[in-house]
Amino acid sequence: MTRGFITLLGDDDRTWVLPIEAGGTKAKGLGVVDTAELIDTVGAGGEVELAGKTVRVLPTGLPELRRGMLRRAQTIGDKDAGILVARLGIGRDDVVLEAGLGSAGLGLHIARSLGPNGHHITVEPRPEHAAAGLGNLERAAQAWADGPTHTHFEGLVEEVAQDVANAAQEGLDVVVLDMADHVSSIEALAPLLRVGGRMACYCPVTAQLERCWEAVEAAGLEVEWAGEIMERPWTRASRGGIRPTNGPFGHTAFLLFAQRRRV
Repeated sequence: MTRGFITLLGDDDRTWVLPIEAGGTKAKGLGVVDTAELIDTVGAGGEVELAGKTVRVLPTGLPELRRGMLRRAQTIGDKDAGILVARLGIGRDDVVLEAGLGSAGLGLHIARSLGPNGHHITVEPRPEHAAAGLGNLERAAQAWADGPTHTHFEGLVEEVAQDVANAAQEGLDVVVLDMADHVSSIEALAPLLRVGGRMACYCPVTAQLERCWEAVEAAGLEVEWAGEIMERPWTRASRGGIRPTNGPFGHTAFLLFAQRRRV
């Protein structure tokens, strides 16, 4: 089992991520669950009936933490999170600044990628959103033994830019911005990017994307790619076979990636 947590998966895919505690922990819809006893008596992959529901006992990985996460602000989904991590090249030992932590939907992916020598710096101006996001990151730190150093600042990016600079004394490898207005954040953080470092902007509307494009170029960065990532799920057909599900393609936001290529 994953250190510190157990996952219970219902027949309807409802997910409970619970701390491993002897004597019981309260789970909404399940009552008090003795998770330590479940590990001993049922084990990973086994089923048990709790409060009239049949649930399966599973280890807790990143997908389980995402499904069972605390939510306040709208989260960046795994479709976009995977592209952000890949195109930004986020990996072990990096120093990553994430501005607009929200509920930490992306933050969980970043924390999973950095390793014990990485540094995840987060900024969130709204304390009610930060409470959920920081709670999710704390659960991740308890679940994964080799997580990164984490530093959090409350406030607008331009207000805490000097604190960020002090925390990342040798500069930032990556900046990710999910803000209502990116321009002031780009101006404040672009100078902290190392040569070769990358910045990404997550933009709900095209007007915001255009402003970001202009701002990163004005800050001396080179736009590498901008656009959207579409998702098209498939399902089993009633008469056999599989087919695309009925409904729209999965658009969430526009993304922009830029790199610092000169001092």
